[in-house]
Amino acid sequence: MNPAGISNASCCISMWQDISQNLRAKLDELRGALSFAPAWAVSFIILVTAFIVAWLIHAAALVALRRLLRGRRPYLRTIVEATRNQTRLALLLLAFAIALPTTPLGYDTEIVLARFLVLATICLFGWIAMTVLNIGANLYLLRFRIDVEDNLLARKHITQVRVLMRVLDTVIVLLTLGFALMTFEAVRQYGVSLFASAGIAGVVFGLAAQPVLSNLIAGVQLAVTQPIRLEDAVTVQNEYGWIEEITATYVVIRLWDLRRLIVPLNFFIQQPFYNWTRQAAANMGTVLLYLDYTAPIDRIRDKAAELIAQSKQWTGKLVNVQVTNTSPQGIEVRVLLTAQSAANTSDLCAEVREKLIGFLQREHPEALPRRRNEVVEPRARNKDEPSEAQGSRNA
Repeated sequence: MNPAGISNASCCISMWQDISQNLRAKLDELRGALSFAPAWAVSFIILVTAFIVAWLIHAAALVALRRLLRGRRPYLRTIVEATRNQTRLALLLLAFAIALPTTPLGYDTEIVLARFLVLATICLFGWIAMTVLNIGANLYLLRFRIDVEDNLLARKHITQVRVLMRVLDTVIVLLTLGFALMTFEAVRQYGVSLFASAGIAGVVFGLAAQPVLSNLIAGVQLAVTQPIRLEDAVTVQNEYGWIEEITATYVVIRLWDLRRLIVPLNFFIQQPFYNWTRQAAANMGTVLLYLDYTAPIDRIRDKAAELIAQSKQWTGKLVNVQVTNTSPQGIEVRVLLTAQSAANTSDLCAEVREKLIGFLQREHPEALPRRRNEVVEPRARNKDEPSEAQGSRNA
């Protein structure tokens, strides 16, 4: 280990000890000056004074750091702003720990306050862990932009980081709650006796927690394998939409008509679905036209290629027009195209569909679907051929 680092650490420890001793000495003097007052009033004044001093120290340090980082190193200033509440709470708890021994409180009251201090410290550590996790994830995601045309790599990393963040946040909350409960002797003994029983408690707990645990495991699998990503175009339960949000327990799908489809997270691990943007940011769209048998397919093919080429949303990769189905009433014409992103696909399909319908109405109205009612004329009878009535009379 570096000797300079050891000396700096020892200097910091000694400086902190001096500050703590001086603060306790001042609080003892305040307690002596208030000896005429009741014990609860003296304790209240001492604790409030310690809180005020800690608050002022934090405010002064925050102002000094803001002035020091003004105009340079914006990421450090962002970290300072993101952690100001946590550092303030840490200083308040520290002041509480220093001031508590100087108060003229009874033993039982002091034990209760010490227990509160321990619980608050555990919650503070959990809060700090979640804050550090969020800051690290945000700094990592600064290099990726999702508002560009080819955003496949950005969506991949953003989805992976956000899903893992939600899973880790849930784990941190559970661990913090577990450590907080373990500080109570009654709860700790009850938990030990419960889980040390014949195994029934473990089975019951596992069955009760199965949905939560399955969603957590599904979240980890989804972050690693990534069957879906943010802004992926998917078809789930015959509904087409885009992945808008991925939480620790469910996925929000933004449908084409602005509805929101909420799907459990483990659905994407256990059930089949369509992902139209799995391999690339560009998306394939389909336009279906139902026309009459007299429709000029070659003319429609040329016009579709012309209309799609005029659009800025087209990628220039694919235009395909085919007759994909027939029926006694007419034919089905399918137009395949690719757009720059999943968000532009529906707009491009709607634009091409409207313009093709307008083209057929203007230039080829006979190609539009219609219902035929054919009347079969009776066959003309020769003069020498006897009628049915004459034949029956002759018979």
